[in-house]
Amino acid sequence: MSTKDNGHGHWPEGYARVVLDSVDSTMSEAARRAPNIDRPTWIIAKTQTSARGRRGRPWVVPEGNLNATLIMRPEATPLEAAKRSFLAANALYQALAIYVPSEKLSLKWPNDVLLSGGKVAGILLESSGQGPFVDWLSIGVGVNLKHTPEGVTDASFAPTSLMAAGGWEVEPLDFLATLADAYATQEAKLLRLGFGRIREDWLSQAARLGEVITARTGREDVTGIFDSIDKDGNLVLITGTGPRAISAADIFF
Repeated sequence: MSTKDNGHGHWPEGYARVVLDSVDSTMSEAARRAPNIDRPTWIIAKTQTSARGRRGRPWVVPEGNLNATLIMRPEATPLEAAKRSFLAANALYQALAIYVPSEKLSLKWPNDVLLSGGKVAGILLESSGQGPFVDWLSIGVGVNLKHTPEGVTDASFAPTSLMAAGGWEVEPLDFLATLADAYATQEAKLLRLGFGRIREDWLSQAARLGEVITARTGREDVTGIFDSIDKDGNLVLITGTGPRAISAADIFF
């Protein structure tokens, strides 16, 4: 999917890029720009002052790490749009595997990338729309390239960074070019082969597949064997009372 080299690697055809020095959050900036985009657009900032992760949790972003959001208008229902977290995870895995041995990487449901057991990257999706299809979808990506965030005490998995795990040093703009190209490939694969292929690729890199894990939903803890993800992206656990499909939870090993 690569087309041109702009000094920061090849950039995929049909995607735009916005580079900012500082912003409150690239997710917020994406929402502001959403009404005016004419193509999928990556927004990257050197620093963010109010970055956030899942469920409003703060996301610590030292300069030198990647802070970026892809804003797009897919012709998709909210459920179909949400599946793009798996496209983003696959793309992150492929991009990171260029800079660190792939055997150190794994994908943790629903939207984290682990490196040597620590969280190196996270994905956050937001969308807007009143009808059957979303008006826009934003995919926020944070990757600890150079620095391991300090003071993170409530994380299920301790943060790590590419550099801390012995990976190659890479600048955020260069990594974004690698990631954007990998993501464009995932979109093309979704169009040609459907979500089933995306799902298979994600499962091939899934952390603790076939092992006992615990899903904490906020209402209950469900422990079982991590069997699969279903066609809608739900986590499937085999429990003492049978299979359980879980749409949202924090995962513990």
